Amino acid sequence: MNHMKTASFTVSSTQHSFILAVRSHLAKHGLTAKSTCNGQSVQFSPLFKAAHAAGYAAVPAWCMSSDRKVGRGVYALPELFADDAAFTITEVKRGRKPGSKSAKTAKRMEPKAVAAPAPVVTANAPVVEECSAVALTAGTDTAELARTITQGESESFTPSTDDNYIPWGYHNEIKSIIKSKRFCPVFITGLSGNGKTTMVEQVCASLKRECVRVNFTAATDEDELLGGFRLIGGETRFVPGPVLVAMERGAVLLLDEIDLGGHLIMCLQSVLEGKGKFIPKIGKYVRPAPGFTVVATANTKGKGSDDGRFAGTNILNEAFLDRFAFTYEQDYADPKIEKRILKKVADGLGVDDDAFLDNLVSWADIIRKSFKQQVVSEIITTRRLRDIVFAYSVFGDKMTAIERCVSRFDPTTKESFVQFYTKVDADAQPKPADATDASANTAKANDPNACPF
Repeated sequence: MNHMKTASFTVSSTQHSFILAVRSHLAKHGLTAKSTCNGQSVQFSPLFKAAHAAGYAAVPAWCMSSDRKVGRGVYALPELFADDAAFTITEVKRGRKPGSKSAKTAKRMEPKAVAAPAPVVTANAPVVEECSAVALTAGTDTAELARTITQGESESFTPSTDDNYIPWGYHNEIKSIIKSKRFCPVFITGLSGNGKTTMVEQVCASLKRECVRVNFTAATDEDELLGGFRLIGGETRFVPGPVLVAMERGAVLLLDEIDLGGHLIMCLQSVLEGKGKFIPKIGKYVRPAPGFTVVATANTKGKGSDDGRFAGTNILNEAFLDRFAFTYEQDYADPKIEKRILKKVADGLGVDDDAFLDNLVSWADIIRKSFKQQVVSEIITTRRLRDIVFAYSVFGDKMTAIERCVSRFDPTTKESFVQFYTKVDADAQPKPADATDASANTAKANDPNACPF
């Protein structure tokens, strides 16, 4: 880097320290600087990177004053390119009071010592290794990364126990896998509302294991999963994502609705191998703590949705899917189990009507069989049955509860499901379509103060 020889500069010792530190990093990394007619200038991006590499939390304000700005994101900083002999160093006393805002700002601007201690391995911390090929940024040394990830350690990720939950299906196998604390990625697929996610959460609750849940969307990417830089308290800090949090804590990472994710979730390849993950943004390699494992849930097998029922689901990469050791195909609970589930829900809501619960289970079971035979295009899920029981506890009327909960279907399907329930439950009679409107019109006609519209 060519230094200016003609100009001379009077700077404070703090400014001089910043200039020397940043100048060495600009030269070391070959970051771009360009000449202007007013002297030497530098773009903000390389200046910011050099400042962080030198251990500074931010670029000092004096570097970006209005009189130094020579273009969009470009600042005249001839000091960075001057010879050492061109500097006259003075101590500027500003009379800052201890604890004042200016004193705090000055203290924040002082460079942080970037130590390189040996990685410390504990039962609840990851092995974080340095990569000499990548410059460390301020605030992301080994010890501080561990502190950043564990800053919420007092917060428990152990799910709450659901008193209405009934173990069934693959519950015991999933429990054996998680209880073993061995790394074993599992893929659970099945139609919506049959308890896939609830099963995993309740297994973790029963074992007192932490579970970090990530709900996937088409926009889920590496920054959301692994973490990224965030502006916190005026400083740019790396905030670990849920994947790193789960790895560090030796928790169960629950990837919910994973088939909604796109190609950007391929960043999890090494995580699904149990080998840890290199984080390029901070130049660190994070290994999982003992007990870490991954469980994914999906409505498809990662091959997309042919009938369009699960819009937005994608065809997942075959190499990605192949990293899951086991795949479970979960169906709906059989009628006996489902009756027990609804009974617990009803008891919790103060509903005492076993006959109604029996009829609901029989009604849903026949509809599901018809769905598999492609007689009907919609299905009644266990979640939908729980909603009907809740609606019954609110309205006190069976048909009202059913009608409100099947109104999400198209008119023809809704009407056929309601009519079919009356054949299962002989005591149930659908309300006339205009019954509500008729009673309302009668009341309106008898009320002289009613609105005529």
